[in-house]
Amino acid sequence: MLEPFSYEFFVRGLIAATLVGGLCGLIGVYIVLRRMAYIGHGLSHAVFGGAVVSYVMSFNFFIGASIWGFLSALLITLTTRKRKIGSDAAIGIITTASFALGIALISRFKTFTRSFDAALFGNILGVTQGDLIAILVVAAVTVAILIVGYKLFLFATFEPEVAGFYGVSTGWVDTMFSLVLAATIVVSIQVLGVTMIAAAIVIPPIVARLLTDSFKTMVLLSSGVGALCGLGGVYVSYFVDVSSGASVVLFSSLLFVLALLYSNLRSMLSSAPGRGAGLRRLSQGHSGNFD
Repeated sequence: MLEPFSYEFFVRGLIAATLVGGLCGLIGVYIVLRRMAYIGHGLSHAVFGGAVVSYVMSFNFFIGASIWGFLSALLITLTTRKRKIGSDAAIGIITTASFALGIALISRFKTFTRSFDAALFGNILGVTQGDLIAILVVAAVTVAILIVGYKLFLFATFEPEVAGFYGVSTGWVDTMFSLVLAATIVVSIQVLGVTMIAAAIVIPPIVARLLTDSFKTMVLLSSGVGALCGLGGVYVSYFVDVSSGASVVLFSSLLFVLALLYSNLRSMLSSAPGRGAGLRRLSQGHSGNFD
């Protein structure tokens, strides 16, 4: 059981996956509550285009992909402010165009072929010391931003329509959040891969939402579930020999099924006449009031 820990590359990848999982779980809370799951999926595809461009032009991956992701996020934010263009349409156009550009460059310059699978599905073997430093920096900055702007992000999440009346600039908040999300996706690509990032962002907060009605508890629980999925998923991937991204997502999906079963069982017990009175009072105490 301890054999994987004898390899330095695996320990490095395990730490990276745990940090990335916790970071995705943290960001995912705001994504899920604002019903923006599509932006995580879209930005991950947009960043893929930036990664390919960086590789072809011999730029540093983090610099090139980050700039590309930031520009894509800003472009999406600015486009969605146009009333004639829906946010889903804006994301679809911008991100698929970026992804298509990446595919076009791959077909033109064959040198990226080796890294193609790793970029799409994740490759824990490729995690370097530089990747760990980048993940730590992004995680620290993200936590700092969410703590400093806690009330602003909370207001923009639950009361976006009336936030303006209280002096909260939802446009600025949305832009800042998009930039944080783009940075999270950039540092997650090596571990999770482009195709798996969206699920890693969405599943942990959904699991947390099934287990609690408190916003603060949901944030902490989602971060913990994400970290656990990163740790458990990569550990299992060593024995079953599958891509790290797929393993993390499948591990997350298993936790989701267990949480869903638990939530349904709790609801059944609380609604049964003469049984589960304590659970019934607990659920009714938060009815229609998500703290």
